[in-house]
Amino acid sequence: MLWYAVQTYTGREEKLAEMIRRMAPPEYAGECFVPYFEQLHCWRQQNQIRVLRLFPGYLFLSSDDVRSLFQWLKKLPAMSKIMTAGAFEFTPMYDGEADFLLRMMDRDRIVRLTYVATDGKDRVTYLSGPLEKCREQIRDYQFRKRYAQVRLQIAGQEKTARMGIILNDDVRRETAYGKVEAPVRTPERYEVPAPQEPPAGLAPGDRVAVIGGAFEGNVAVISRVRKNDVQISVEMFGREISLEVPAASVRKLAQGK
Repeated sequence: MLWYAVQTYTGREEKLAEMIRRMAPPEYAGECFVPYFEQLHCWRQQNQIRVLRLFPGYLFLSSDDVRSLFQWLKKLPAMSKIMTAGAFEFTPMYDGEADFLLRMMDRDRIVRLTYVATDGKDRVTYLSGPLEKCREQIRDYQFRKRYAQVRLQIAGQEKTARMGIILNDDVRRETAYGKVEAPVRTPERYEVPAPQEPPAGLAPGDRVAVIGGAFEGNVAVISRVRKNDVQISVEMFGREISLEVPAASVRKLAQGK
């Protein structure tokens, strides 16, 4: 099925999505959802997670026959007025856009919090969570407000979305759910996952020998450490080449080697 971004009234997204899920013929419509994200708010030494709309004014649906779906929806009294007012516009999504969005979310269609570690000077040294999948699209971090601004392509248009982060100081405090816009059940308390440690003994700036893969035999410098792999810089052909390799394929060199 093809995916479509549907623009409509802000605040009415979930009601319209529920109507489509409940009433649309299955031969016309597949999945229909409104994406959400978690954002952490810190107030008086307490953490509270809010679940908010990721793209206010949008819902997303899949269909193999969007023309028939559109005509069928126009016959519904509750939809006809909205569509006549031009407040229900279908835009086809480009290849890969929907897949990327789905990978960022869990089964409840919520982008959960990403654990972010810093060097104490607002430079990010480690990520664990959804933002791992879009490192290059992160525009900036708002550490005080606990979110990152991310550039995404939706239906061929660039949009900026907020995605929530959780810092090391937050892990030590009790965290509960607050305002939840998503129509899903959430526990009263949020169990903060323990941050995953980067591969033992490896850190940005380390000189390593590549002991496996296509670049075996080369000496490189680590620029970034992730859960199971590292980003290294290898000098080849008179220039530096940056690439990601499994952590198991490098060995830290002693100083001076």
